[in-house]
Amino acid sequence: MVIQRMYDIVFIGYKEKEKEENWQKALSRFPMLKRVDNVKGLRQAHIVGAKMCWTKMFWIIDADAIIHDNFDFSYLPESWDEDMVHVWRCINPINDLVYGYGGVKLFPRIKTIEMDMTSPDMTTSISSKFMLMPQVSNVTAFNTDPYNTWKSAFRECTKLSSKIIDNQKNEETEKRLDIWCTIGIEKPHGKYAIAGANAGREYGYKNRGNIEALNKINDFNWIKKQYDRL
Repeated sequence: MVIQRMYDIVFIGYKEKEKEENWQKALSRFPMLKRVDNVKGLRQAHIVGAKMCWTKMFWIIDADAIIHDNFDFSYLPESWDEDMVHVWRCINPINDLVYGYGGVKLFPRIKTIEMDMTSPDMTTSISSKFMLMPQVSNVTAFNTDPYNTWKSAFRECTKLSSKIIDNQKNEETEKRLDIWCTIGIEKPHGKYAIAGANAGREYGYKNRGNIEALNKINDFNWIKKQYDRL
């Protein structure tokens, strides 16, 4: 009898409004789920999560993720891809974009612990190997209140407009930016998503190549000041 291994799963939360509800839903399906809560700094939270795990790779669920019922975390990469970052597609509830933003992730454990702390984009700073998976894993329900909606849109559109994500396709990126900045005002907190997206696009264009300025998007205290100011 062959026993199929399964990677550890980590739920990472900070101050998301629906965090507890989403945690309980995920825990009911995956009783061995591990949790990282209120660790300051996105990278630091993922490093803490990696250190909690025993498997060579580990899954990551963001606290604002609503996991699809048909997503079962059974995927096992080939041994030569166990140092690769895998990202599943996700549905944006504001503008209906479907790509890797907010999706479930599978990270190599050691490379996460040893990640580059200077790159503005965490996901692409872990490994030079990256794969976007075809299946949709979840909805990223980031639009729970004005600030978190604005913050999420600001961070993502800063990344898109500054071109800090390796190997991104310019035409595809510009199309996503346009959708973020114009679509979904009628959705819950949609106007904050559009405002954050436009502010992020402007900040990313202005600071393209300025790593110090772009790294500020990972400082949530700094982002809150920008939100209050704007």
